[in-house]
Amino acid sequence: MSLTASGCVVVHGEREVLPATTRAEAAEALRQFTTAYNKADKAYDSSLDADHTTGALAAIDAARLKAGKANNPAGNPTHTPLELTDAKFTIPKKAGWPRWFLADARGNKGGDARWLLVFTRDGLDEPWEVAYLTLAAAGDVPKFKTDKDGWAEAVPANSTDLAVPPADLSKGYTTYLKDGGKTFADGVHTSGWRELRKKWAIRPGLARQYIDEPLTNGDYAPLALRTADGGALVFFATRHFEKQTAAQGASVPTPNKDVLALTTGEIKQSLTMEFVSNEVALDPAKGSGEEQVTVVGRIQGLTSAQGG
Repeated sequence: MSLTASGCVVVHGEREVLPATTRAEAAEALRQFTTAYNKADKAYDSSLDADHTTGALAAIDAARLKAGKANNPAGNPTHTPLELTDAKFTIPKKAGWPRWFLADARGNKGGDARWLLVFTRDGLDEPWEVAYLTLAAAGDVPKFKTDKDGWAEAVPANSTDLAVPPADLSKGYTTYLKDGGKTFADGVHTSGWRELRKKWAIRPGLARQYIDEPLTNGDYAPLALRTADGGALVFFATRHFEKQTAAQGASVPTPNKDVLALTTGEIKQSLTMEFVSNEVALDPAKGSGEEQVTVVGRIQGLTSAQGG
């Protein structure tokens, strides 16, 4: 840090290891996001929260609002404002950009699940934006490692002291969905999802094919926090395609109006849907006796579709 003649402290964020923000500023960022999110949801207008979302959440949210606007031009007839209370902030110390932090709050939607929102920004003059928004059971939110002042530790994407480096989780997850394996623990978002796909794939008269792609760059980069047991809580993103092809003489089931609003081309024999998903996982420390990654939360949304 350097002291200017006026006595103001100038922080060189690209070099100094500093907390990403203050707790008061984190609380204000959460308030601003919630306000913008509610305005956008009420009007079905993605421009109203575009400055507060990025990455996976931006892709999911913008498509949802686009579909809503197409079907309800006057706005959301069932809008109920999102309320986030009992917010806890986990703020890591780190050098360089992006700076980021986690907000863990109780929502008035989603039952007893905790809302996990990861805020990021690329510079002091940039607004805080939510890149990841997932829900997880309260018991699945771990205790984080903190220093004497309560600041958390960000885990580098290429860290090799975990079962899987955070940078490899997106690719590992998409590979698992295709081929299975032992990298991920059984659960609704892993073995359960694979079983569901198998059931859907054999429906008479309709074939379903799946392609899964990792998302790892830019605003989709994984972000990880060190947990008290030496592991990490990792947020990452993936892209998924589902192609439905009807048998000769049959037709693809008519999708709902929200899917139709995001569909280009005429649906004849096939429909290809594209989804973006954001996941949160517990990645154990190497040598801890736990070798499998546990996906504790996942939210995905349709972003586009193509008829054929």
